[in-house]
Amino acid sequence: MSSDFTVIINEYMPLRELVFTTLRQAILKGEIQPGERLMEIQLAEKMGVSRTPIREAIRKLANEGLVTMIPRKGAIVAGISEKLLMDVLQVRMTLEKMAYECAFKYITDEQIEELKTAEREFETAIRENDLVKIAESDEKFHFIIYDAAQNDKLKEILTNLRENMYRYRMEYAKNRESREKLTREHSALIDTFVRRDSVEGLKIVEEHIHNQETVILEKIKEDAAASQKKTK
Repeated sequence: MSSDFTVIINEYMPLRELVFTTLRQAILKGEIQPGERLMEIQLAEKMGVSRTPIREAIRKLANEGLVTMIPRKGAIVAGISEKLLMDVLQVRMTLEKMAYECAFKYITDEQIEELKTAEREFETAIRENDLVKIAESDEKFHFIIYDAAQNDKLKEILTNLRENMYRYRMEYAKNRESREKLTREHSALIDTFVRRDSVEGLKIVEEHIHNQETVILEKIKEDAAASQKKTK
């Protein structure tokens, strides 16, 4: 198991929550790769804690589908599943369109300016070729829109979905052509908000999610093919 992951430092967070959050972020950001075993003793030593919070965190990660429990092997980081991707994208398409419809009704001029600022941060991250910042600034862009929708429950569900998509977005961000598409889509979305053109805005949202689906599915299939070659 790789020990090269970032341990979150937060003296105000309960220990068990700190351990869970650290491992979760390490998996979502790809610091701990799919297929790697989560060894309780090594993780406890790395984080300076007992095995109990590690065990509890692994159990919660398994409940989220980020970890698979395999007999006689223990906890394994789950791979990027085509089925899970399609399930998440199907739900996300419906809910994001709902959020955007609401946002077009309620978004303020100040929030539109926040979108422009977030887009500049996104472009800076692209120039710096910082994958984590690219994913995080893209997330920030969409959270502004979720806030504008003024529906707390919808925002909560979409936030959870986007967290499930984090690993997929990291793969998407590695593709330079995808980054260019994201930049164009962000700019076009901002323009539709300025013009309050919800019809065009929803078309862009659909195209945005479809583009992610195409690129990430291709990557999943490439990885599966490479894995099969290794086993032959």
